[in-house]
Amino acid sequence: MFFLKLLLRNALRHKLRTALTMVGLVAAISAFGLLRTLVDAWYSGAQASSGTRLVTRNAISLNFPLPLSYAARLKGVDGVRTVSWANWFGGVYIKESNFFPQFAVDAPTYLALYPEYLLPDDEKRAFLRDRQGAVVGRSLAERYGWKVGDQIPLRGTIYPGTWTFTLRGIWDGADSKTDQSQMLIHWDYLNEVQHQRPGTRPDYVGLFLLGIDDPADAALVAQRVDRQFRNSLAETLTETEKAFQLGFVAMSDTLITAVQAVSLIVITIIMAVMANTMTMSARERLSEYATLKALGFPPAFVARLMLGESLLIALAGGGVALLLTPVWAEMFRRAVGPLFANFQVSGQTMLLQVAASFGVGIVAALWPAWRMGRIDVVQGLRQVA
Repeated sequence: MFFLKLLLRNALRHKLRTALTMVGLVAAISAFGLLRTLVDAWYSGAQASSGTRLVTRNAISLNFPLPLSYAARLKGVDGVRTVSWANWFGGVYIKESNFFPQFAVDAPTYLALYPEYLLPDDEKRAFLRDRQGAVVGRSLAERYGWKVGDQIPLRGTIYPGTWTFTLRGIWDGADSKTDQSQMLIHWDYLNEVQHQRPGTRPDYVGLFLLGIDDPADAALVAQRVDRQFRNSLAETLTETEKAFQLGFVAMSDTLITAVQAVSLIVITIIMAVMANTMTMSARERLSEYATLKALGFPPAFVARLMLGESLLIALAGGGVALLLTPVWAEMFRRAVGPLFANFQVSGQTMLLQVAASFGVGIVAALWPAWRMGRIDVVQGLRQVA
């Protein structure tokens, strides 16, 4: 108890300096946590993917569609249990900044492949009956204040014209990783309209989604699928849903690396600031520490004083940062909307924040603690306190 009181007195001796140091710590540790959360959010789609789903697309690029006739052949591939398909719709809701993913899907098979979309049975039936119906995730509905029965107009970009859909259902996620920022509409309706418009390409899909029973067979089934369409006019590339998601993440590898580097730079900077604070404190208390040694306190006690004070300030700042990071993460999530399907501070990120706070406290005090532990008593007593 005596030691703790001594640490508190030392830490609060220069209240302004300690307060400013803590503000810097809170900002740095919070920024570190937010940047780590940003990286986690980037990978959230891959983490939430299922091992029982495969994605088949054009081997050249996603920009090249596949004929719908492939569906029948895919169903005959050994190991494939379910076949569904989807097109990216790419409509604009009111203004360009209102971005959110929209997919035209084969509703019955698609919903069966995504049991993590918890859609009430009555809303699911209403959606399946209404060719101009739509369903959305809970976070997307809350963002725009939509409720079941609302009319949602979208200005087509890939598919020109104004499209109006009736919201028939809102799904919740089975867990926090489930994407609730998407909108699903009927592929059949989209294709029907394409048949009526000259110059369009009906009966083509952006990608096929395959359900398999055993994730261990994913590579083998993928080989069988691609072998089916080898040397055809539209060869395929089949991969696990996770690999498909990671393919998008790989396009941003440089950016992700930069974010990770910045998070480490932030910690390094605050470590230098903290070390400077502790060095100033040690210099000011030179005569006090010399007196303690003269009274018989061992060098280790003096070193522990410096180390304890540094840890006390660092962990206090880190504790405040831990409380504020989820609040700021929620503010960021609301600001960016559905750009990130899952932007939540994970337990691992919080542990990293605690470790960063502890590391800053230790490293910042190493040099001052070592120096004060080796101080010469005579030289120290000559200093004016």
